[in-house]
Amino acid sequence: MKVTIYTDGAARGNPGNGGYGAVLLYTNSKGETFTRELSQGFERTTNNRMELLAAIVALETLNRPCDVELHTDSQYLVKAFNDHWIDGWIRRGWKTAAKKPVKNVDLWQRLLAAKEPHQVTFIWVKGHAGHSLNERCDELATTAADSGTLSIDTGFAETDAD
Repeated sequence: MKVTIYTDGAARGNPGNGGYGAVLLYTNSKGETFTRELSQGFERTTNNRMELLAAIVALETLNRPCDVELHTDSQYLVKAFNDHWIDGWIRRGWKTAAKKPVKNVDLWQRLLAAKEPHQVTFIWVKGHAGHSLNERCDELATTAADSGTLSIDTGFAETDAD
C-alpha cells in the first residue's frame, strides 16, 4: 500500500507550547484515497522533538508494511537519514564526535523501530508557502497545542524544553 505522510513539528506562534500535526493519505488497491489526521499538544518541548514525534506517530499508525513518502519541513529529520547520522551514532554508542550523548536518543531509537517494516522515502518540503497539506499540519499542531485535548501519545509530554 502507498502512503504519503505530511508532518509539521511545531505550533509556531504559541510561545511556551508546542504540538505536532501529521496528515496521512492512503490509496488502496481499488484506487480509493483516505485521509487520517493526527495531532498532539505538549506543555513545552523543542521543534526538532516535535518533528520526530510527528513522523514516529504517523509511521506507528500503519498496521502493515507500506511504501511511505514522508514530506517534512524539517532539515534535521531528513538529513539524519540522508547523511547517515544515525548509523554513525549507533556505531559510536549514541555519542557525538565530541563523546557527548546524542540528544533525543529515545526518539531516534523509536523512529528507527517505527520505520523498520516500511520502505520510507524522506522528502524535504522547503517552507510552507503554496504547500496546503503542510500548512494544514501547521493548523493541526496549533489546534492541538491550544486545546490540549487531542492526546495521541501522552508518554512523551514534557514540562521542560530539552
